[in-house]
Amino acid sequence: MNDADVGKQVQQMVRFIVQEADEKASEITVAAEEEFSIEKLQLVESEKRRVRQEYERKEKQVDVRRKIEYSTQLNAARIKLLQAQDDVVTGMKESAGDALLRVTKDANAYKRVLKGLIVQSLLRLREPALVLRCREADRSLVEAVLEVAKKEYAEKAKVNLPKVIIDGKVYLPPQRTSRDAHGPFCSGGVVLASQDGKIVCDNTLDARLSVSFRQKLPEIRKKLFSGQVSQ
Repeated sequence: MNDADVGKQVQQMVRFIVQEADEKASEITVAAEEEFSIEKLQLVESEKRRVRQEYERKEKQVDVRRKIEYSTQLNAARIKLLQAQDDVVTGMKESAGDALLRVTKDANAYKRVLKGLIVQSLLRLREPALVLRCREADRSLVEAVLEVAKKEYAEKAKVNLPKVIIDGKVYLPPQRTSRDAHGPFCSGGVVLASQDGKIVCDNTLDARLSVSFRQKLPEIRKKLFSGQVSQ
């Protein structure tokens, strides 16, 4: 084999090696591009998921804040409404209290009320001996009806006349002079107790008003605030 043939073979080998290298390089380039495309797609999808999750998180935060604000406003409105209802009910009770004061100004009518309250208290306590407390201003009226009340009680309960002592040392407080007045007050009526003080019947006009108002409160609220938010 001469030099020319050897040169040709060498060139063929070189071309083969170069071609093979080009093919390998092309394969590597294609594989790298495919891998890059896959990684890029994965990164894009990952970023999309992150953005979606962040958006959903913020959307939930906004929704939670909106619900909290709505609940806060609703509760504030409900409290305001309930307070307004309470103000109306309190005003009605105060007006009823004012009406009680007018009852005590009619001596004859008030004497009948006192007698009825004493009889009722005696029937509740059913004690043979009791202490009666009243306002100092009412003492003469109480003394005027006490015996009649004792007899009425004895007839109804079919018992002997009870012994009732009017407390001359401790009186119920006087009536209030105005709605804004502070301190204890009593619009009228009586308080009876057993001699040992263990059993007490508060039959003052204020106590009767409170009991009646408490019993009638659901009905009052229903009539006044039907269809509104109520307690």
